Amino acid sequence: MRHLIKVFKALSDGNRLRILKMLEVRPLCVCEITEVLQLAPSTVSKHLALLRDAGLILDEKIGKWVNFSTNDAPNQSYVSQLLPLLQQWLPDDPQIQRDREKVLAVDRDQLCKS
Repeated sequence: MRHLIKVFKALSDGNRLRILKMLEVRPLCVCEITEVLQLAPSTVSKHLALLRDAGLILDEKIGKWVNFSTNDAPNQSYVSQLLPLLQQWLPDDPQIQRDREKVLAVDRDQLCKS
């Protein structure tokens, strides 16, 4: 039961749902997610940690970036059943549509200059 509670806790926040919907478009790094959500990087990192701990997303270091993506092969049946449903939800939500447009326009090379 503990894992199911983690999953629902992760899904119970609007910003985390927005992140999941953005990751349906393509893998993103923290600075790209931060730009779209207009939140502090530390806040975005906390949201990502909760989603990762619930098994909803994965992270992979590629070069200087850590890419976050939806978990296409989750171990937990809760996640494997919920992620396909989530892909069907909120297609007409104005905020989700704006986020998708921003994800397509955001450029990590411009945002993530070290």
